[in-house]
Amino acid sequence: MDQAAFPASFGQQRLWFLDQFEPGTAAYNLPRAFRILGPLDVEILGRALHQVVQRHSSLRTVFSSVYGEPRQIVLSDREITIPLVDLTDIPDENRETEALRVVSEEGKKPFDLCEGPLLRCLLVRLGPEKHIFMLVMHHIITDGWSISILFREVTTFYAALVRGEEPALPELPIQYSDYAQWQRERMSEEVLTAEIEHWKGKLAGAQTVLELPFDHARPKNAAWHGATEEISLDSTVLAKLKATAQAEGATLFMVSMAAFQALLWRYTNQESILLGTPVAARNEIEFENMVGLFVNTLVFRSDFSSSLTFRELVRQVRAFALDAYTHQDVPFEKLVEGLVPQRALDVHPLFQVMFTFQNIPKQVFEIPGLSIKEIGFEAGIAKFDLSVEVWDDGNFHCQFEYRSDLFEPSTMRRMLGQFETLLHAALENPDRRLAELPLMSEQERAQVLVECNRTAAEYPRDLTIHRAFEQQVERTPQAAALLFEGKKWTYRQLNDEANRVARVLARKGAGPGSLAGIFFERSPEMVIALLAVLKTGAAYVPLDPAFPLERIRLMIEDAGLSAVVTHSAVEARLPAQVRNVVVLDKDKDEPPQHEPAGFAASVSSDQRAYVIYTSGSTGIPKGVEGTHRGSMNRFAWMWRTYPFQAGDVCCHKTNLGFVDSIWEIFGPLLAGIPNVIIPQETVRDPELFLQMMARERVTRIVLVPSQLRALLEHAPDLQTRVPQLKLWSCSGEVLPAEVAKQFRAAFPEATLLNIYGSSEVAADATCHEVTERDLDLSVAIGKPISNTQVYLVDSCLNPAALGTRGEIYIGGEGLARGYLNRPELTAERFVPNWLAPEQSRRLYRTGDLGRYRSDGALEYLGRVDSQIKLRGLRIELGE
Repeated sequence: MDQAAFPASFGQQRLWFLDQFEPGTAAYNLPRAFRILGPLDVEILGRALHQVVQRHSSLRTVFSSVYGEPRQIVLSDREITIPLVDLTDIPDENRETEALRVVSEEGKKPFDLCEGPLLRCLLVRLGPEKHIFMLVMHHIITDGWSISILFREVTTFYAALVRGEEPALPELPIQYSDYAQWQRERMSEEVLTAEIEHWKGKLAGAQTVLELPFDHARPKNAAWHGATEEISLDSTVLAKLKATAQAEGATLFMVSMAAFQALLWRYTNQESILLGTPVAARNEIEFENMVGLFVNTLVFRSDFSSSLTFRELVRQVRAFALDAYTHQDVPFEKLVEGLVPQRALDVHPLFQVMFTFQNIPKQVFEIPGLSIKEIGFEAGIAKFDLSVEVWDDGNFHCQFEYRSDLFEPSTMRRMLGQFETLLHAALENPDRRLAELPLMSEQERAQVLVECNRTAAEYPRDLTIHRAFEQQVERTPQAAALLFEGKKWTYRQLNDEANRVARVLARKGAGPGSLAGIFFERSPEMVIALLAVLKTGAAYVPLDPAFPLERIRLMIEDAGLSAVVTHSAVEARLPAQVRNVVVLDKDKDEPPQHEPAGFAASVSSDQRAYVIYTSGSTGIPKGVEGTHRGSMNRFAWMWRTYPFQAGDVCCHKTNLGFVDSIWEIFGPLLAGIPNVIIPQETVRDPELFLQMMARERVTRIVLVPSQLRALLEHAPDLQTRVPQLKLWSCSGEVLPAEVAKQFRAAFPEATLLNIYGSSEVAADATCHEVTERDLDLSVAIGKPISNTQVYLVDSCLNPAALGTRGEIYIGGEGLARGYLNRPELTAERFVPNWLAPEQSRRLYRTGDLGRYRSDGALEYLGRVDSQIKLRGLRIELGE
């Protein structure tokens, strides 16, 4: 077969190189389907198609490499067959579905650019006079405009051949190969350099990766599988769009793009957003009726601030568009070379979202005796993370084509609904700030405010920690409560010792409303001291002997301690001026024998149980006043959600100054479960730690993710070392997905919890049981625990919509009373009008960013100050 070789156009060159890196991909297939009603002559259809192929050299083109560069090889002839799939033998009600499945599968079959053909056809017969005709072309030889030309000419030739006439279409003045040569001559090195420099200036400083919230991690080898979701808005919306466009001297494209960019900003909060948009690039009359790859891609930039209004954004888009159109001839491929010389193949360069305003309606062709209309179908392919297509047919339509390996359908449906809500609001009041435009429907609003916080549950709300301990003493006086260095402490022993120390403390002034320091290394004596302080009605303040002397002195002075309980082993590390020191192993008291109730002052459960000082990383350490009620609620939630089983053993390994220690100590102690106290030197050594957990048969553990990583790295065979350890709880740090994945591989049968909270919320506010979904993206922090509310608040102090990010605020039973001696942090009050009357009137502002995933689980995004500035009133702990 005769052939001729020509240079490839810039667009063809880029697609060729992409195919070399990822051969066999269907990402650049362009499938179209047409419904044909009437007596179709298949033989004449084939002849008509052949004549169109002969008319356009691009349809007879394949490619080869010459010194590493692609060349167009134009064949003198190319026979295109039309396979027929007959579905008339299956039930009528199933034919349409099966036909769409067949064409979808055909559309996903790859092309061989070297062998061709790069055009395929398929005819599906649904009945004697009912067919679906499909065209699939590789983008390297065509574009959307070209497909319309091709099918228009096929129908023209078909109509003439049916009449027995020779088709009469004017000869094309040039072929696509001529265009490719012209493009290269026109885009000289000097012209290209000037154009690229212009675009560099327009895009300088813009973020080239759009941080949309994916449902799945971006795969290393993209399959480009896609799906679509669509909404249609009535003519009133279209009229308002046109009115806004007219008022600003803009087009419907500009206004609709501005609205969509506003939605992306609300999702990402990026200061600049880049979108791609196609232009026909047929600026010469000779190109209008040619089939080939002419379409070019422009990159649109919008810049955002918290004060930007929708009208201002429309004007910004209009100004950028007018400038972009005057510089639209620079091939996108050359722009990428100039701006992104090195890039990842799985991320589209410069932009990952394409926005298209389709002003060509679905094609309808008429041939005497036949009705031919283009139909939509699920092609199953997506070239970009998200492609948005809007069009006007008397109503306003918006379709999302998205990568199904990144997004769930529910996410896209929700995002489309939010776009509709935002669009209505923006058109009603274009001078309103983008940050204030609503995104949520009433149903979604109810979901984030009410349904996500439906956490009410019974718990012993009037019970204090020490009373709960004494009840357990009465139930199991001789049972093992603590295990330490080979010694067992029973509940009765702990209680008797705690009563003895409590009497000493009471004589030194400890009592309801006061604070007493606990200055111990981890030991059973430390637990006795805790119980003793609580029995007096006082709250305990952890003082770590490992802290610098100056920090210990600051905490003692700030708390105004009535007494300090310590042990002779560490007594010397206390500041000299400390008053009312009780040395547990020296200061003796003669208690009555075996008091069952013992010594316990009467205090309310909403009184302080402890004051734990924050790290002070953002200034002077603050003492958080945690309540008995908050802790009891947290205990009851865990006891109910993950109940203890016979044979369970827990361990205490967290320093007392960290709030996780409260559960580690009292969670098992108040439920009759033996607790192994781990010495500090053992905690620091992974091997010693694993040996002790194995020897003591520990079944539950709480640890920070960095410690979990250290254990996994030390012992990849973790399950064989501690097979009885079935419940692992991570908190205090971000749990990386790779650590969760490593854990799941090493310990497939165990339960791994990711818990989020702080001292201000009785340690824990949300919990998530790690699933397979968490292993390749990010580990969620989950949903609120019992009697806890979690809200995401945007920059305008309104509820953040699903999928968007917001600052985390927490309410409920776990809230601390406030910060000790810090009235400036608790004086301000904020009761948002979106809180239901029955919901908490007190909220804690965490300073953390979060976002709800599509499954309703909360995702942690980091600290506010490190990612995004949220404006507005402070919402701190308050009555």
